[in-house]
Amino acid sequence: MTAELTPDRTALRSWLPGFLALAAIWGSSFLFIKISIEELHPLHLTLYRVGAGAVTLLLVLAVLRDRLPTEPRVWAHLTVVAAFGVAVPFTLFGYGEQRVESMLAGIWNATTPLVVLPLAVLVFRTERLTARRATGMALGFAGVLVVLGVWQGVGGAHFTGQLMCLGAAACYGVAIPYQKKFIAGSAHSGLSLSAAQLLIATAQLAVVAPLVAGAPPTPTGLSAEVLASVLALGALGTGLAFVINLRNIRIAGASTASTVTYLVPVFAVLIGALALDERLTWHQPVGALIVLFGVAVSQGLIGRRRPTPAGVTEPSTAGVEAAASAGVVPPAASAPPAALGAPAARC
Repeated sequence: MTAELTPDRTALRSWLPGFLALAAIWGSSFLFIKISIEELHPLHLTLYRVGAGAVTLLLVLAVLRDRLPTEPRVWAHLTVVAAFGVAVPFTLFGYGEQRVESMLAGIWNATTPLVVLPLAVLVFRTERLTARRATGMALGFAGVLVVLGVWQGVGGAHFTGQLMCLGAAACYGVAIPYQKKFIAGSAHSGLSLSAAQLLIATAQLAVVAPLVAGAPPTPTGLSAEVLASVLALGALGTGLAFVINLRNIRIAGASTASTVTYLVPVFAVLIGALALDERLTWHQPVGALIVLFGVAVSQGLIGRRRPTPAGVTEPSTAGVEAAASAGVVPPAASAPPAALGAPAARC
């Protein structure tokens, strides 16, 4: 009996540390945003963090001797994904955290799968709607209303900040199925596509940020705390986290790796409470639990599922893409198995 259990325990030890590290990295991103916006305009913060992430992934590309895409069509589609999957949502989270707690932003990020699904079904036609998914969406929407505390009335800066964070999740709802429809079939590696996406997003922000917020401050003009937070968001949260995420997919499989979605808001709440002494009202964590329950139902992790016929793979909207944690999950989440370098049976 011990001999039978040993392989499973060994496999668990091979990916669990990276899995927990990824949840902690993405969960802490909301803390770093909160610290950074004390001195940086949200657009300047996004510009710096995306630029740092792009440099990190380019270095990884060089080490692995991988290359950026060369086809104009791929770059054109990546321009759309860079805007809706990086530049706009990253900035919205920055604006949102000027008005709400970092832990609440982490909770709103967890609604991403619920926004992705209806757009994937109705607009991009990359998924099909089932009774289970519809039930999960309804539960998740109820959870959103509880988090908002709609019975208390709407309005004010705090409510506006929550809507901005929800808007960031809605951007992922556009970017993820778009990417799945138009980019997932690319033969390029997930690393290559991610680096290209961040390069485009950096260029977009370099044009927009000065027009909206003025010239960005020089890094030497920032405090050590803010500079460290920006580097952590870019190099750690977007660069290293991408590598860890790919490793988790290869070792544990896409389905297991995608469950990091459920731990990210937990880490965001814990870190916000410990580092910033933030507090939530009762309905916000309760609503978050309802949202996560709805996500779990929509993904088939809770409730009975009909067996899938041999050779048929049921579409999955959330998958690894749904992590989208702090807007830092890379586009490789929707790349084909070959692009991920993972066995086809796992993706």
